[in-house]
Amino acid sequence: MFKKIDCVMIRVDDVAIAEKFYRDVFGLKPLWRDRGATGLGFPETDAEIVLHSNADIPHKVEVHYLVDDVVAAVKICAERGCRVVEQPFDVLIGKCAVIADPFGTTLCLLDTTSGRKPTYLT
Repeated sequence: MFKKIDCVMIRVDDVAIAEKFYRDVFGLKPLWRDRGATGLGFPETDAEIVLHSNADIPHKVEVHYLVDDVVAAVKICAERGCRVVEQPFDVLIGKCAVIADPFGTTLCLLDTTSGRKPTYLT
């Protein structure tokens, strides 16, 4: 059934402004553009963030994005226009935090800085 994450859909009012923000702040690379949508790529996967302006597509998003260092990422994001919803906190594998982009989308940041790993089911 499920094979992988194909994309994360994020509804915004202005796709061009949001694309510039996601490119400049989060370092994503534009991959394609169509009427009212653009696909942005990550450096380490073929999954995409798709920014769109279609009000018929649901917009509730909760995805955890892996970063090298949550504390540093939150600082950079806040300096570049994001609102910190939840300051960095400890989780099993490292730290987590929640930010919001200027378009109202909540983004969860996660790192693996604790050196611990979950116990996987076998």
